[in-house]
Amino acid sequence: MKTAFQARLVNGRTGDPALFVDICREKRAVLFDCGSLTALSPSEILRLSDVFVSHTHIDHFIGFDQLLRIHLGRGRRVRVFGPPGITACVRGKLAGYTWNLVRYQRLVFEVHELAGEEIQVTEFVCRHRFRRPRQRRRRAQGSIWKDDLIRVRAASLDHRTPSLAYAVTERDFYNVNPVELEAIGLTPGPWLNELKRLVRSGQIDGARVEVDGDARNAQALAGRLLIHSPGRTIGYIADSLGSEANARQAVELLQGADLLYCEAAFLHTDLERATETYHLTARQAGEIARRAGVRRLEVFHFSPKYEGRFDELEREAALAFGAGEPVDQGLQSGAG
Repeated sequence: MKTAFQARLVNGRTGDPALFVDICREKRAVLFDCGSLTALSPSEILRLSDVFVSHTHIDHFIGFDQLLRIHLGRGRRVRVFGPPGITACVRGKLAGYTWNLVRYQRLVFEVHELAGEEIQVTEFVCRHRFRRPRQRRRRAQGSIWKDDLIRVRAASLDHRTPSLAYAVTERDFYNVNPVELEAIGLTPGPWLNELKRLVRSGQIDGARVEVDGDARNAQALAGRLLIHSPGRTIGYIADSLGSEANARQAVELLQGADLLYCEAAFLHTDLERATETYHLTARQAGEIARRAGVRRLEVFHFSPKYEGRFDELEREAALAFGAGEPVDQGLQSGAG
């Protein structure tokens, strides 16, 4: 099945959480959690346009310094999303350095702090020494971020601090049926991209496109020429308590996702320890994935206490999920 997403765990199943999702052929990538990024190349880090942080425990946010270091001097805008308090955490990171020689630097960190249905947006501008940030507020309106390539939704889970789970969906695909194009006798050209844009933007009703010097009905052309393939969804759950309240929120967010990356810190025999530390067991991760009807489950963030026994965590999660071989081989994933 068609997808533009290629996802991999930067530090494998056992290292700091960081999920790198490459949007192929777009020179762009997004990151879920910001643990150590030393395993990413500078070119991969420079493709990052958006970083979605679950919470700012050190193993989920230590990589921000590497993100800052590589982007410095590049004139980029990097969006950072996170739970209440993420703005103060970014401000604290930036305040830890001396910025007396950055007058012409154009780097901007745009921080989106989620609090219910409202999002506070704060812009930290490098040439202003990251001082006097500009602030505004916006409504989430079902998605915390949406652009021409992706739509991202979030749910706040309990980790004795808010920990955000995410679902990212790529844009739908519209391919041209070459047989129908030949049958109509029209010349391929930029008008086909305009036709796709009108469909994706919902502006197709009553629209016309210029084809071979003639203004044609866009809706009629789209209905005959375009083959629709829905975009894929990747889910991400980091640290969270294995409670029914958390499970319900996660299941609602991830319903029908194609691929779910979910923490599975402990075996269920250590449920007491998992509950005490507000983490999921592998069985709980599998149950959430099954209840959400996801197509494929990848577990990670294993406790080091199981060194040499990590396969037990994978088996426990797979048993609870009820999965055999992955259903969708088209959506690539990796563990490092």
